[in-house]
Amino acid sequence: MQKSTTSNTSVEMLNSTHQGTGAVQMRIKNANSHHDRLSQSKSMILTDVGKVTEPISRHRRNHSQHVLKEVIPPLEQLMVEKEGYLQKAKIADGGKKIRKNWSSSWIVLSSRKLEFYKESKQQALSNAKSGHKPESVDLCGAHIEWAKEKSSRKNVFQITTVSGNEFLLQSDIDFIILDWFHAIKNAIDRLPRDPSCPSRNLELFKMQRSSSTELLSHYDSDVKDQKPEHRKSLMFRLHHSASDTSDKNRVKSRLKKFITRRPSLKTLQEKGLIKDQIFGSHLHIVCERENSTVPWFVKQCIEAVEKRGLDADGIYRVSGNLATIQKLRFIVNQEEKLNLDDSQWEDIHVVTGALKMFFRELPEPLFPYSFFEPFVEAIKKPDNNTRIETIKSLVQKLPPPNRDTMKALFGHLTKIVAKASKNLMSTQSLGIVFGPTLLRAENESGNMAVHMVYQNQIAELMLSEYSKIFDSEED
Repeated sequence: MQKSTTSNTSVEMLNSTHQGTGAVQMRIKNANSHHDRLSQSKSMILTDVGKVTEPISRHRRNHSQHVLKEVIPPLEQLMVEKEGYLQKAKIADGGKKIRKNWSSSWIVLSSRKLEFYKESKQQALSNAKSGHKPESVDLCGAHIEWAKEKSSRKNVFQITTVSGNEFLLQSDIDFIILDWFHAIKNAIDRLPRDPSCPSRNLELFKMQRSSSTELLSHYDSDVKDQKPEHRKSLMFRLHHSASDTSDKNRVKSRLKKFITRRPSLKTLQEKGLIKDQIFGSHLHIVCERENSTVPWFVKQCIEAVEKRGLDADGIYRVSGNLATIQKLRFIVNQEEKLNLDDSQWEDIHVVTGALKMFFRELPEPLFPYSFFEPFVEAIKKPDNNTRIETIKSLVQKLPPPNRDTMKALFGHLTKIVAKASKNLMSTQSLGIVFGPTLLRAENESGNMAVHMVYQNQIAELMLSEYSKIFDSEED
């Protein structure tokens, strides 16, 4: 009976082998054998372990990679230091001057470069066509400085690259532009001066953030493979050597000696190295220099406007070309011969723009600071005759340059109002234009909106009651 069983088992085993089944099927069919059952259990354990061990190994390796990705963000994310909207104008390309054209731009500052987008970076990336790249500025070796003389706008600074590209950046909000200036300057200072040197800032950041020994060993080997001069430069940047401190002290010492020995402003003016300015100088200084009580430039502008601009639509309200106005300003400051009948000053709005700029740039306005509150109190009086008499009395107390220049200007503006049917400039319109320019508080700590109302009203009254206020004034 046992032989028969063995024989049957052998036949089944041969059949199973012939059909391509494994030894496990044979052991399952002989489940009555204790040895076979034990063998079957061991085989299944080994098989399960084999199946489980490999996925665990893969999982751990993937988890390690995942952790590294969290410790070291993508390269683009690491590099971005600041982004936001600013006004941008490119004024030079490869050293060649180009026409200035201001536009709003979304600016992204990274560890080595600036990128300019027409809209926010996310919108630009989603809307960008294939192959389109934003305008990029390499900050390595670049120079940054404030550039007040490059534009009539406030808060303007310039970035000049080693390739000769020049950009102006601007914002009307003081703290925003200051924050951008220091952020870009710090980025430039961190970079090597030689633009051909590769930037190591990103790898340094990775080394500080990551605890991976592989990354550290890779960085160390990379440093060892560097040329000696590159390795020396890196160590210099990392450790701030004592020689750097001594160099800075030496530079400070030289600057201190230069400042103590520099010539005075008066000496430079006497030698003709610095000329007295018309724009930006105090009114009484300009008048003393010209031996007059009304600046020569003011007289010339008034004469030109009355000669060919009384009928011009929006005179004093419409802006002239800023570049041409700045050119006129430069010529006047250099004391060059000025002929406002020249064809380059054909646009009368350039002349009126320059005249408004002259009054706007006075260190102390045409209505002196000490007279601001008295004039405001006068315009508040409920009775019109009282207002006129009070303002007339204040005008008589003004210094001669202020009083006479004021009389010349408002006398000229009354001629503008007389042609209001053609130039569309009413007393109210001119009050809005000239009020804040001619009259302002020394410290704008109060309500600026309220001050502006009074400024406009005072200018309007000076125009509408010009004959009562000025006619009795001695010439």
